[in-house]
Amino acid sequence: MSASRKSVVVSGAFDNIAAPDLRLLEEASKLGDLTVLLWPDAVGPQLSGQPYKFPLAERQYFLNAVRYVSRVIPVAGPVDPAALPHVPDFSASTWVQRESAATSGQSAHAQTLGIDYVVVAESTLLTYPAPAPMPSHPGNKRVVVTGCYDWFHSGHVRFTEEVSSYGDLYVIVGHDANIRLLKGEGHPLLPEAQRRYVVGSIKYVKQALVSSGDGWLDADPEIKQIKPDIYAVNEDGDKGGKREYCQQLGIEYLVLKRTPAPGLPRRSSTDLRGF
Repeated sequence: MSASRKSVVVSGAFDNIAAPDLRLLEEASKLGDLTVLLWPDAVGPQLSGQPYKFPLAERQYFLNAVRYVSRVIPVAGPVDPAALPHVPDFSASTWVQRESAATSGQSAHAQTLGIDYVVVAESTLLTYPAPAPMPSHPGNKRVVVTGCYDWFHSGHVRFTEEVSSYGDLYVIVGHDANIRLLKGEGHPLLPEAQRRYVVGSIKYVKQALVSSGDGWLDADPEIKQIKPDIYAVNEDGDKGGKREYCQQLGIEYLVLKRTPAPGLPRRSSTDLRGF
């Protein structure tokens, strides 16, 4: 933590992390160094009678990859949504909550702790500005990946983590009309601005863009603008003439196996969204 910046905290389960959750984290991070107090698996049945969709280790892995988060602290024991969980040797100056989950009890609890209580409007959490590009490292190669990224999960996080080891990573998400063309009606589940925002919020991604072409090579205009050294895909994405396309442009073509982060289950967007 920076000694000159405020210590900001957000507390929650962060199960099935989506764009509004990331917007909350972004807004909170504008106030200082952001710590997430992450609720344990047992809290799901305790509060709603239903288990969380994703286990603690997977939720923690995802949050640690978010560019707005300074650190994640898993909390132990029962959780009272009206209070901040007690964590030894940790204190914050500001507690940030989303409007839909804010309560007078939380505000009163913040007063007893002597800290600020900031509520972020739901309307703010439903806007998805393009995340600013992350800094480049001198001498790094440029790496591009493409895809739909309709239900962003820990497997996607792992893929960006692995690919970013080859250079500055640019992710080009397919535009809505082209996704429907390739996958049929009902796709995509989420609009392009939202998908771009989620991908661009991951610290391994230098910049996320939306494609402007069509077909399997809908990212062609953006690729020619970026001029990457490497085009990376996973095994499922090794199709659509991408290999031949790279040969024509003199781009290295890299195929990576789909492997989850150590200790985490393998995830599929198709399985998660149910179609």
